[in-house]
Amino acid sequence: STPGCRSGSGSHCRSKRAMPGTNGATLPMALMNYLTQCTFDHGALEQTPKILERLGVKRPFVVTDPGLKANGLLAALLAALGSEPAGVFTDTPPNPTEAASAKAADAYRAGQCDGIVAFGGGSSMDLAKAVGLMVMHDRPFEELGGSVKGMKHIRPIPPLVAIPTTAGTGSEVSPGAVVILNNGRKETFVSPFLVPKAAICDPDLTIGLPPSLTAATGMDAMTHCIEAVLTPVVHPPAEAIGVDGAERIGVWLERAVKHGEDKDARWHMMMGSFEGALAFSKGLGAVHGLSHALGRIEALRLHHGTLNAVILPHSLAMIGNQAEAKFVRLRRALGLAPNGDLPQYIADLNARIGLPANLRAMGVQEEHGEGAIDYAVTDLATASNAIPFEAEQYRELFKRAL
Repeated sequence: STPGCRSGSGSHCRSKRAMPGTNGATLPMALMNYLTQCTFDHGALEQTPKILERLGVKRPFVVTDPGLKANGLLAALLAALGSEPAGVFTDTPPNPTEAASAKAADAYRAGQCDGIVAFGGGSSMDLAKAVGLMVMHDRPFEELGGSVKGMKHIRPIPPLVAIPTTAGTGSEVSPGAVVILNNGRKETFVSPFLVPKAAICDPDLTIGLPPSLTAATGMDAMTHCIEAVLTPVVHPPAEAIGVDGAERIGVWLERAVKHGEDKDARWHMMMGSFEGALAFSKGLGAVHGLSHALGRIEALRLHHGTLNAVILPHSLAMIGNQAEAKFVRLRRALGLAPNGDLPQYIADLNARIGLPANLRAMGVQEEHGEGAIDYAVTDLATASNAIPFEAEQYRELFKRAL
């Protein structure tokens, strides 16, 4: 496959050629795919038993986190199921780890389960995908990672139904999972077999999200949309979806933060999150490269969406007029003037919804830079950035964001 080209569906780029509207730039052949059936609306949670039955799942294993157990949402899921699942794992950490995934996989096997229900934010959904990998593969988990080209070893996992309770990651329709390995690396696993068989998107599940988490997850989705639009990988349908998602989030995010009970705002934010993941089948970029690298620092325990929000305006400033045609589309979608300052728009939006102004405000210090840069350069997202990014560019991005 062509270096630097990847598709979220796991497709390989077979050739390169100049594409219309690219000023003769050489871009990879377009290979496009969408796979997930999604039940989307208020009250969709009640459809869970029918969807599991359709997939032939009789002994589901539920993966969730302690917060959803404490706030009663897990109880709502169990009530919707109508019968006791074969197993429940509630110990998903904020950043999923190989160790926690292995513990959950042991519980899956002990319960003789035949399918997985991922219930929560991106962490629960990513950990559920890791469980699926572990119970179906004998080789060391780290050998399946993207950085070691492990996708070729990945086989189908048990049927996975993803039910998001935040509007940010879009993991319910994505082919990827990010897990911190036992060796400390924050690894991305990518395969079409990791796309959930079904997604259940019920905006009612997000009504209880606090403003800070609504803001952080919303900007995670915004970053997905924007980075997907900017990446040079050829996928016009995904790019169009990314533009629509950015526009939708631009209209509704502040309202969802300030008026969390607004059902329309919650519906549109969940749709924006869903669209962000459909869009990043095109790939992502340096914002995610650096965010993944900083997110692996155990002592800091940084929120992925907040990292994306803080880094995004600085990445956009560095890309600048090198992606002007796509900046024009994004400015139009976000309601800016034709020559509007897109990086400043994002920085101002972050401020209005209460997110930190810089990495230092999140606890990041200069000494965290070089180690993060080493990881970021090899992150899968870096390969599809709008412009080439090496250590020198990441050093500049870190400096600006700090």
